[in-house]
Amino acid sequence: MKIIIKNKIISDSFKTYFIADIGANHDGSLKRAKKLIKLAALSGADAAKFQHFKAETIVNKETFDKQKKSAHQAKWKSSIFNVYKKASINISWNEILKKECKKNKIHFLTSPYDLDYIEDVNKLIPAYKIGSGDITWKQALINIAKKKKPVFLATGASSLKDVISASKKILKINKKLVIMQCNTNYTNSEENFKYINLNVLKTYKRIFGKKVILGLSDHTEGHTTVLGAISLGAKVIEKHFTDNNNRNGPDHKFAMNPTSWKKMVDESRRLELALGSKIKKIEKNEKESFFVQRRGVYTLKKLKKGEKLNKEDVICLRPYIKNTISPFDINKFFGKKLKQNIKKNVAIKKKWLS
Repeated sequence: MKIIIKNKIISDSFKTYFIADIGANHDGSLKRAKKLIKLAALSGADAAKFQHFKAETIVNKETFDKQKKSAHQAKWKSSIFNVYKKASINISWNEILKKECKKNKIHFLTSPYDLDYIEDVNKLIPAYKIGSGDITWKQALINIAKKKKPVFLATGASSLKDVISASKKILKINKKLVIMQCNTNYTNSEENFKYINLNVLKTYKRIFGKKVILGLSDHTEGHTTVLGAISLGAKVIEKHFTDNNNRNGPDHKFAMNPTSWKKMVDESRRLELALGSKIKKIEKNEKESFFVQRRGVYTLKKLKKGEKLNKEDVICLRPYIKNTISPFDINKFFGKKLKQNIKKNVAIKKKWLS
């Protein structure tokens, strides 16, 4: 399976694709949004992702106003509706953000949480991200799939049935799908690690095989989960991104910053090198170790031509010399006659025996 996004190829044979989810961390400032794009690019991200929504078409104000705030929203000082209102992107920014991404050689992506925005951003972005919360919004899934662009589908707070249903709906129209394991909890608690379930990636691999690419959309601290996901085959990683974790706002606390993001990418690139090939062989950098660590079969005394080689005549010592007897095969050579005299402390060549 291979997906191409402009100048980037996403597949098992290429580097992991990193999405810096700026989300609401622009704090309503275009200047900050542009700054975060630049910082994300410098930190090693392949894409800067925003979220396009209108408070009026993403939450029901009256219902949220009536109930007690839960989960991470409990810490929000303003109403849920007002937080979404403040975090929404002014559509007049769109072209500016796209140009800023191009300037910094990074892809401009977004999650459109509005049917109209799905249409509006189509000319701006090379791929779509569908947030976990919209995995059951069939109309949005279909509308996005019809754009025939790569689709990143987050699967947080979803059952396997939800994931299969949404994926089938997209794949029926569009074959360019990345399914991202996700745990939708934004509390930045250490306890969240036991709910990440990276092994779900194995389940996705078993069910979907080569029909999809695997990924991780993550909200935990650090990059432990990222390294684990890459080891299990994930080729797309999404983490929230900010310049300062101490800023006020819904997404700053659990986001990565330029320092931690760069460390994550650097460690991931090292891991990719370490994962290497599926073929087991003696590597170039092991050639000398192969020579000095493996044992060969050496004579314990002088041996004469015509004598038979016996167990008492030899000892297995380092190093192994090419074309000599290997200790693994030594029993095959006992009882064979010598074709020539052999000195003491010499590795026995195969050709010296009949």
